[in-house]
Amino acid sequence: MKQFLLAVIILICHKALAQSDEQLIRNVLQQQSAAWNTGSIDAYMQGYWQNDSLLFVGKSGPVYGYEQTLQRYKKSYADTTQMGKLYFDILQVKRLSKEYYFVLGKWQLKRSIGDLNGHFTLLFRKIKGQWLIVADHSS
Repeated sequence: MKQFLLAVIILICHKALAQSDEQLIRNVLQQQSAAWNTGSIDAYMQGYWQNDSLLFVGKSGPVYGYEQTLQRYKKSYADTTQMGKLYFDILQVKRLSKEYYFVLGKWQLKRSIGDLNGHFTLLFRKIKGQWLIVADHSS
């Protein structure tokens, strides 16, 4: 009986930890949206891994590296009119391991010059205790 109770407690703690990680990932996305909506691409990028191995894939193909991804965003969204207001609809957050999560969602930019929208998949990795996007495929 003790072994059964111990197994149940471990399972409950594991689920609570996973839910906690999921909420931390959702918080990263909320912070990104809030930063974007204030016009700060630099603050928005804090959700990404600051490393040359960061991968961003958009309609123009893959971009490698944090700095290159930052410059791509700044070129594509040069001012707040082009940026508009960003909204995420998270469709799935799936734990792949204790170190990785997969996120599927929709993005929408509400803009005075015409709205944009699409889907994204993100790979989050826990690095030095922080959940960061290491791969982003947005279309």
